[in-house]
Amino acid sequence: MQTPSLKKDPFNIIITGVGGQGNVLAARLLGDMLARKGFRITIGETFGASQRGGSVMSHLRVSGRSVASPQIPKGRADVIVSLEPAEALRVLAGYGKPDSVFLTNSHPIYPVGVIKGELEYPPVDEMEAAVARILPAARFIDATARALALGNPILANIVMLGALGGLAAVPFDREDFQEALARRMAPGQVAVNLRAFDEGFALVGNPAPPR
Repeated sequence: MQTPSLKKDPFNIIITGVGGQGNVLAARLLGDMLARKGFRITIGETFGASQRGGSVMSHLRVSGRSVASPQIPKGRADVIVSLEPAEALRVLAGYGKPDSVFLTNSHPIYPVGVIKGELEYPPVDEMEAAVARILPAARFIDATARALALGNPILANIVMLGALGGLAAVPFDREDFQEALARRMAPGQVAVNLRAFDEGFALVGNPAPPR
């Protein structure tokens, strides 16, 4: 099998969110799919102060020739995928560049300080407008709403993977995802995760991917 070409090498992907959202699983699934295509994958992860509710960021470095350092340098993310909009802005500020592909779930998860009234959370529409001034092609999608419609909000991570597949910024497709699910999940979990992937694919303006 011939390894697909990359727009650059290494190709740097960040998947971020807060603890409990499943972005680590999303990163592992994506890494699995890309490794099966012949790429060398390095994954590094950083965790915030708490396992659930703290910031969690996965760095994926994809290469056709060598294994890169697991940490993506500042300002070098080719793709940013976030399960939470405020986390998306934080990562964009540190790792984004003018041609980054930017995709985030628009559904906020409020930190404890916001819930207690000690901090303010910026309105999502203001965040979207601010990002659009920097990256006009940035995408905000309500992955959580689609996941809830499928019965489980944790599926937002898979909805986001489907949306990333729909953008065609990273070389993987539905068949790759289905094979990765078969390797990593129990048979009873495959169908709902495939539906979540299809929902994400459709959210970025594409019809259901080929089956």
